[in-house]
Amino acid sequence: MEYIDYYKVLGLDKNATPDDIKKAYRKLARKHHPDLNPNDKEAHKKFQQVNEANEVLSDPEKRKKYDQYGKDWQHAEEFEQARQSRRGPQNFGGGGFSGQFDEGDFSDFFASMFGDMGGSRQQRRTKFRGEDYHAELHLNLTDVYKTHQQVLKVNEKNIRITIPAGVENGQKIKISGFGGPGINGGPNGDLYITFHIVNNTGFRRHGNDLYKDIDLDLYTAILGGDLTLETLDGKIKLNVKPETQNETKIRLKGKGFPVYKKDGQFGDLIVTFKVKIPVNLTEKQKELFEQLSKLSS
Repeated sequence: MEYIDYYKVLGLDKNATPDDIKKAYRKLARKHHPDLNPNDKEAHKKFQQVNEANEVLSDPEKRKKYDQYGKDWQHAEEFEQARQSRRGPQNFGGGGFSGQFDEGDFSDFFASMFGDMGGSRQQRRTKFRGEDYHAELHLNLTDVYKTHQQVLKVNEKNIRITIPAGVENGQKIKISGFGGPGINGGPNGDLYITFHIVNNTGFRRHGNDLYKDIDLDLYTAILGGDLTLETLDGKIKLNVKPETQNETKIRLKGKGFPVYKKDGQFGDLIVTFKVKIPVNLTEKQKELFEQLSKLSS
């Protein structure tokens, strides 16, 4: 592990007082805390360094060893023993210990952010909640018409989640405990999933209601008749009343989209009839319309 200047990490010099260390630590710990910097690996790294620096510099004995041995301060006793061994009974001039030590990850450094900075390590150790993870899930509108399960891969782990019917575009849900691991035995963070819903249907969705425009030929609009409409839940028959006007709306109760997390509840389907005027009429058709025009006048 590369050498880290703990004084530089806290923005201090070697003459810093215990109070200076405490103030600098609190300020930087807040700034780089994972909860305030989700998905920012650099901030998480700095947060670890700040806490390690405080772990060492706020303890007088550890600080003394660090000032003397630098990054190898944790092996100070081994240094002293090696030096004594090399001096021997003849008190030869001692050189520095050159043995190699295995260096792991950061030491146990998490101190209480607002507690007594001068207490023992066990008193200062505190639990930190893991960072939250954020993911996006892209689905079609037909995918969220019914409740179903999907398997997501998050940080190389497969997570099976249940997607409730009625999820909306842009909606965010929380999966508790599936975020980053806690520190010092703290709880895991959470996983937040944002849904991006693509409308792959001929309906327009507004909340739980669906909207559909249906072209209606002039003859059916005038005389009435039956139409078949394909909905997300199968086919239904619509009865068109005689003399139906353009832009007439009908509301079909319970034929809309499912209500989120309310089993068996649905919005409505609103159908708007768009009456189409016939084009490319034959001479016979034009003649008949002229006769109708004369009758109506």
